[in-house]
Amino acid sequence: MYLRYFENRMDAFTQQAWKRLRRNKGAVAGLAVIILALVAAVFSYFLAPDGTSYANRMVLEISGQRPGFSVHMLSVQQAHTPEKEGFFHRLIYGKTPSDVLVPVSSWRFTHDSIVVEKYVDEATTATESYPLAQVLYGKDSVLTDVAAAQQATEQRLFRQTFHLGTDKFGRDILSRLLVGTRVSLSVGCIAVLISLTIGILLGAVAGYFRGAADEGVMWLINVIWSMPTLLLVFAITLALGKGFWQVFIAVGLTMWVSVARIIRGQVLGLRELQFVEATRALGYGHTRTIVRHILPNILGPVMVVAAGNFATAIVVEAGLSFLGVGVQPPQPSWGLMIKENYNFIITHNPLLALAPGLAIMLLVLAFNLLGNGLRDAMDVRGKI
Repeated sequence: MYLRYFENRMDAFTQQAWKRLRRNKGAVAGLAVIILALVAAVFSYFLAPDGTSYANRMVLEISGQRPGFSVHMLSVQQAHTPEKEGFFHRLIYGKTPSDVLVPVSSWRFTHDSIVVEKYVDEATTATESYPLAQVLYGKDSVLTDVAAAQQATEQRLFRQTFHLGTDKFGRDILSRLLVGTRVSLSVGCIAVLISLTIGILLGAVAGYFRGAADEGVMWLINVIWSMPTLLLVFAITLALGKGFWQVFIAVGLTMWVSVARIIRGQVLGLRELQFVEATRALGYGHTRTIVRHILPNILGPVMVVAAGNFATAIVVEAGLSFLGVGVQPPQPSWGLMIKENYNFIITHNPLLALAPGLAIMLLVLAFNLLGNGLRDAMDVRGKI
């Protein structure tokens, strides 16, 4: 009877917490930013102007351009057209480019060719000629209808605007920013899952059984906590190697100690309450008591620390990528984008490095606002 009363009371408290959270404008704004970032990450290859894999289409002639730069592009067909790709393949990996983009300032047709003034820089152009058959069908192709070919070639000429400019390789900053959202959210999500799994397991064992188990877990926590976090991440990354998945593990294995300490404290308080004594009186095992009755009642602190760890994981991943031991090129990462473009800060185009920095700041702020809102809504300082 007491167990059912306590569970009903917790359900009512959860509903009240969500009402308080919705009244917190900062938390709602943070949640909205996180949802937008999640949508951008999932559909990044469809939203990005450059939908190729890793948004890695290079046009060296237009490298280092300012935001809002616009130029005409001529799409020249490659010799080998890739096979048609399905929706889910493009959703995950992006599309394989079937053409080469040539920036042009002007053009004219001469029978079966197109002569273009190729854009080199703001003051320089170079004249080049492309057979219409090559533009439409690739090299070693034969043209049959010149008039139709000229009309089709005109459709391959389009004006492209780079809203956030281009990097030193001529890649679209906006596209790489959108695709890079996947890395930040993926690292945050998996690192938090790893840290929560280890932290909840060790914290619950230490808080519930106390004694030797508590002393052993606390000794391990103190040893890990005595090591500088960044150096520990470096050591794990160097041991596992550089790469995308290694960052997840390295960040996750360094964030579980704070989770374990919080969970231990919460379990130490709950194990003395009457509903836990009732589970023992009913003959429930330790595992069932912890999993079914204690852990559901500490979800508030878990959600708060998860939001904070998510923000920390994003910052740590950006730092690792900036230092060259995180995500490796050509895969876009916000930290890696700052590294590639930070020299533009003191030159003519600082936004190339400031844009990913602002994205990191905005997403971390969103998670911190959500974490603060959850803390206030859940009232983790004593009410159950």
